[in-house]
Amino acid sequence: MECWTPLSPTHTRVSDSVDLDRAPDFVFLTSSQVNLYTPCGKRTHDPDIKTQIEVIPCKICGDKSSGIHYGVITCEGCKGFFRRSQQNNASYSCPRQRNCLIDRTNRNRCQHCRLQKCLALGMSRDAVKFGRMSKKQRDSLYAEVQKHQQRLQEQRQQQSGEAEALARVYGGGISNGLGGLHGEAGGTYANGHVIDLPKSEGYYNVDSGQPSPDQSGLDMTGIKQIKQEPIYDLTSVPNLFTYSSFNNGQLAPGITMGEIDRIAQNIIKSHLETCQYTMEELHQLAWQTHTYEEIKAYQSKSREALWQQCAIQITHAIQYVVEFAKRITGFMELCQNDQILLLKSGCLEVVLVRMCRAFNPLNNTVLFEGKYGGMQMFKALGSDDLVNEAFDFAKNLCSLQLTEEEIALFSSAVLISPDRAWLIEPRKVQKLQEKIYFALQHVIQKNHLDDETLAKLIAKIPTITAVCNLHGEKLQVFKQSHPDIVNTLFPPLYKELFNPDCATVCK
Repeated sequence: MECWTPLSPTHTRVSDSVDLDRAPDFVFLTSSQVNLYTPCGKRTHDPDIKTQIEVIPCKICGDKSSGIHYGVITCEGCKGFFRRSQQNNASYSCPRQRNCLIDRTNRNRCQHCRLQKCLALGMSRDAVKFGRMSKKQRDSLYAEVQKHQQRLQEQRQQQSGEAEALARVYGGGISNGLGGLHGEAGGTYANGHVIDLPKSEGYYNVDSGQPSPDQSGLDMTGIKQIKQEPIYDLTSVPNLFTYSSFNNGQLAPGITMGEIDRIAQNIIKSHLETCQYTMEELHQLAWQTHTYEEIKAYQSKSREALWQQCAIQITHAIQYVVEFAKRITGFMELCQNDQILLLKSGCLEVVLVRMCRAFNPLNNTVLFEGKYGGMQMFKALGSDDLVNEAFDFAKNLCSLQLTEEEIALFSSAVLISPDRAWLIEPRKVQKLQEKIYFALQHVIQKNHLDDETLAKLIAKIPTITAVCNLHGEKLQVFKQSHPDIVNTLFPPLYKELFNPDCATVCK
């Protein structure tokens, strides 16, 4: 029979860094405390059976945990947030529908929903320390630790066996000319965002907890005053293009190589600064897959619940695309009407192109809510054809092994398209797109040493458009049967972008 021996007082002490005056409000369990005991209460130093609590992710946001805080396994960020909420007796309000998704990348976006999740999962100032837990609670914790350790071990084994193949598929990332850029701005910032975007009027204000104009609509007022804090410095790369390879060395009339170089550097820099994850982080996450239980949970969701969940994730990705567009110099020189039209008609297409960065073609999985999962996760949507088309496109695009430079330039060329309806200055848009294609052609020839990759990319544009049109059709079918869900629970930006009732954007 298994038994737990209560930890002695010497092993339940609070960390030395803790303010002892606030000890009753602070429940903390270090890995060293957990490591000392097995279910039979015997001390052990066997690394194979150490029960390190940090292997269990934060119950609130899924980030790396640091112990039991206020009765729940959480990270330092969620621990501090809960402590502040209790100290100040804070009263938060949700700017949306009180059902915000709380995860590592957006946990700071809604304090109300974050606090409600903390309370729902059992966080309390009166929570007991681990040494005073019941036998049932300790057994449950030990079993959960073992489960996560086993899962991590399996993932390591799988990753070690397939890492080389994964590296071949993803290629070398950025080409040699920009090879040192990833290390300059990687990592997770204190506000939970993977990329720390400037707190401009057109983006989310983390401190205020209020949505920006772009979350409730594409209000471009004051857009030219956006603060452009340099995250990636390309000044050390004086010329991306050291030779001309367009049309046997001939550029189009009125276009200089220096101008193409400046446009390309600006677009690549903007792309790197506004991706949700760096390539390094995506490589690290590549084999963090949803478990069988998690996949079953997605499949058991109601159709409307999963649609809402996907709408939230798509909207989050679109917000990064909006910021990407704002940072493109040529885009900002277009009239405001055309800026909004291009974003409304092309933002989802750019999201689809960017999806290839977070797609693993070796096992046909995509990053969704912090882990990779396959098409079966989205069964409850009732849109198998849409999911299949999106996955097929991502896999085909991955086969081209595009660098970050190429993804950046192709994304901007897709977005800045003169074929969009209702443009006021289509010729100006066309000239900008031509310059982007010049830059893309040159980078492709430098990286791939062939003339076929650009043609293959351009040939994929009709597929991109078709997938996005299919998304619109599926949304309208869903809206017809669940109008209240769409009107009340879907993000405002998502509804505005994909509302067919709006024939025009600006009047």
